[in-house]
Amino acid sequence: MEKKLRVGILGATGMVGQRFASLLEDHPWFDVVLLAASERSAGKTYEEAVGDKWKMTTPIPEKLRGLIVRNVNDIEANAAEVDMFFSAVDMSKEEIRAFEDAYAKTETPVVSNNSAHRWTPDVPMIVPEINPEHAEVIKYQKERLGTKRGFVAVKPNCSIQSYTPALHALKDFGPKEVAVCTYQAISGAGKTFKDWPEMVYNVIPYIGGEEEKSELEPLRIWGEVKDGVIVPAKTPLITAQCLRVAVENGHTAAVFVNFENKPSKEEIIKRWREFKGLPQELKLPSAPEHFIQYFEEDNRPQAVLDRDYERGMGVSFGRLREDTLFDYKFVGLSHNTIRGAAGGAILLAELLTAQGYIEAK
Repeated sequence: MEKKLRVGILGATGMVGQRFASLLEDHPWFDVVLLAASERSAGKTYEEAVGDKWKMTTPIPEKLRGLIVRNVNDIEANAAEVDMFFSAVDMSKEEIRAFEDAYAKTETPVVSNNSAHRWTPDVPMIVPEINPEHAEVIKYQKERLGTKRGFVAVKPNCSIQSYTPALHALKDFGPKEVAVCTYQAISGAGKTFKDWPEMVYNVIPYIGGEEEKSELEPLRIWGEVKDGVIVPAKTPLITAQCLRVAVENGHTAAVFVNFENKPSKEEIIKRWREFKGLPQELKLPSAPEHFIQYFEEDNRPQAVLDRDYERGMGVSFGRLREDTLFDYKFVGLSHNTIRGAAGGAILLAELLTAQGYIEAK
């Protein structure tokens, strides 16, 4: 790309906003020129606004330290300075939907980490390796919004990254029934052990709304564009339980699956190891070279050892074996704030840029 696109981050002071800021440092396509947050942070430098709440292991990018944080509600003024936005705002779903639509109507594309628009029929929810073709629904969304270049696109829930790619690679065998239990890191709630000490040595067997997302969002990803909207797939039937565990980063999933046509263990592992999608073919900047890795060892994948596979953008599987009730069971792992949040959104923005949906104003 000859000239970088000017990028803004909405909700820049929260954990996902911080992850966006960190991952976009020195990005070859995107240049962060605007940071926006709530009114209480507006007018401060980014370093002042974040204060002692910087949660990344790397320091605040030097270029962003002195950047004055803008008020996220100054929509027209903010949009005038950028070519696109990443959104990680903390509001109610109704507020977020209206807010992101308002930004899109300024003719500025919005790539969102938020869940508010995931079930808006003409908003694509994309894992770039799995359903890049869903981007075609953007033209129908633009008709609804009355825009020429402005639109909203979203990435799915962080937890489903730890098992949906494994099932997608095996779609030819017809996965029909799936039971999954996710063990989700505290960063998925925007927390560290420092500000959530009650999670030390603890497990909480409930995460609000997470089980519904885990059961339904894969079906939307596997759906089809029909009559200007995305129609979710009807299979497989997925049941989920989601637990919060004392892990800082990395969502683990225990998965059980029945197939219409049961493959051999060797066929499954071969499909996983050879799987690649459009981001790999296009060699997008954030794309992992190898999306999926499989471990033969019985004690892998582990969050601490394996969450940073392919800079946190790859996913890991292990312990594949036959089951007494299901055809197979296995364990999956993904980095929830990189592949599952900011990194996944950045890869989506790269895909949409490569497809011509995002360009300089």
